[in-house]
Amino acid sequence: MDVKKEVAKLTRNFKAIKAVLENAEERQMKEVAVRYWLDSLKDVSYEMDDVLDEWNTEILKQEKEAGNAGSTSTTNKVCFCIPAPWFCFGQVRQVILHRDIAVKIKELNETLALIASERQNYNFQYMKRGVEQIERQKSSSFVEKTFGRVDEKEILVKKLLSESSQGEATSLVIPIIGMGGIGKTTLAQLAYNDEKVQAHFNTRIWVCVSDPFDEIKIAKAIIKGLKKWNTPASNELQTLLEFIHESFKGKKFLLVLDDVWNKDYTKWEPLELALQNGAVGSRILVTTRREDVARMMGASTDMVNLEVLSEENCRALFYHIALADREKNESKVLEFIGKEIVKKCKGLPLVAKTLGGLMRYKKKRKEWEDVLNSKIWELDVVEEQVFQPLLLSYYDLAPAIKRCLLYCVIFPKDYNIVKDELIELWMSQNYLNSIGNKEKEALGEMYFDNLVMRSFFQEFEKDELGNITQCKMHDVVHDFLQFLTKNECLVLEAEGGNNKRIMEFDGYKKVLLVCGRLKFVESFGFLVVFELELALIRRFAFEVLFGWGFS
Repeated sequence: MDVKKEVAKLTRNFKAIKAVLENAEERQMKEVAVRYWLDSLKDVSYEMDDVLDEWNTEILKQEKEAGNAGSTSTTNKVCFCIPAPWFCFGQVRQVILHRDIAVKIKELNETLALIASERQNYNFQYMKRGVEQIERQKSSSFVEKTFGRVDEKEILVKKLLSESSQGEATSLVIPIIGMGGIGKTTLAQLAYNDEKVQAHFNTRIWVCVSDPFDEIKIAKAIIKGLKKWNTPASNELQTLLEFIHESFKGKKFLLVLDDVWNKDYTKWEPLELALQNGAVGSRILVTTRREDVARMMGASTDMVNLEVLSEENCRALFYHIALADREKNESKVLEFIGKEIVKKCKGLPLVAKTLGGLMRYKKKRKEWEDVLNSKIWELDVVEEQVFQPLLLSYYDLAPAIKRCLLYCVIFPKDYNIVKDELIELWMSQNYLNSIGNKEKEALGEMYFDNLVMRSFFQEFEKDELGNITQCKMHDVVHDFLQFLTKNECLVLEAEGGNNKRIMEFDGYKKVLLVCGRLKFVESFGFLVVFELELALIRRFAFEVLFGWGFS
């Protein structure tokens, strides 16, 4: 059997699939057939990973037999983002493969060739990362009834009205940063409509930016907000920016740029320069999920990092929607169950609104109890309204960082994640493929910082130098990751007072609960279940990192 030829075919098929993978990953949310196609691809990838494990074992055996036990295997892998590995076979000439491994490669290649050919049925399009066509909700300056955010509004208004210091840019950028659904737009609306703010600025303009960052579209929206009769009809950016520059001359303005994703300074610079003609004290209020975007736009000390709502305010928001237009007696019966449902929100206003809207038309106590007893990520309304905004942040990640984020689903909710241990776990899974001469630890640090800047982690603990050492993940983000990995990651709550967790980070079809084969991982507080035939490398990684053996 010509193994090298089979490997070459395998590589070609993977490359053909990779070209349309991001489009398929995005479309799976709405198209069941595409989801099944991706599941088939994942299965082949996992099986290929198992073949590689056997291959690496064979390498080690041959090295040992040849007296080279001190040498190490250098099989390379290319990151695969759904999550499963792409493979590059760097050891073909060094290994005399057993026939059974060669046969498995041939069989997998045939399956993969079929999957690759099936991609033609779905008219996949090549897509650049970060421009997936997920429906993005448009915002306006009008604000609904709110609960809480009194202190945050006061701080923000004070920043907007503060006197500019000497040497400061004419138009100071003030960003509101936070995860999707935490209420950034609502806080901006509250400040925008504040009476003192209205009186302070000559001109106030609200622009929903979103992604992609279209300079001409944004410039036209600013001009429309000026409400002038002689606006230019041109589509030339230079003409539009000249009009903005002249219109703002000597005026103290407040410009809100809501939902900014762009981190390319070359796109922001022309607008920034055109806006520097206003009076001293002008402000540009930006909402974004990404700290690097805020820094690119020139913000440094005036950032507003938005935290979750208190449970009391979250409950008030939920009741306001869920119990509207109900009789007082009926409301009292449901309030207690509602109080428990609100705990699922974990302070996220978007979740409170979504669940409130879901419960508004549920009249029976049993219906409320069903929602209370369900997993939040299994509710269709949550998938549609809560997870869609989080998907925007997820799709904006590089494929390698997506893998690292999805891996974090192995931690229980409210778990203190130690940064260095997390990076070591990523390394053990071979998720940190070196870029140039960058060390794997440094690459892990970079990936971790990227996830921090995009608000996937929270509740940080820092050392004396200000470096993050531990963090947590918001429960709704954890629910979101469970939703994304529901066909690959099986989570079972173990019986007993310790509330331990059983986990296998692999396809359901590979999970076997074998009596006497469980190992309690003390430092994590959950159980890891290994299907012995398929988990050699994963088990080996835990033993090397922490020195644990398995019975």
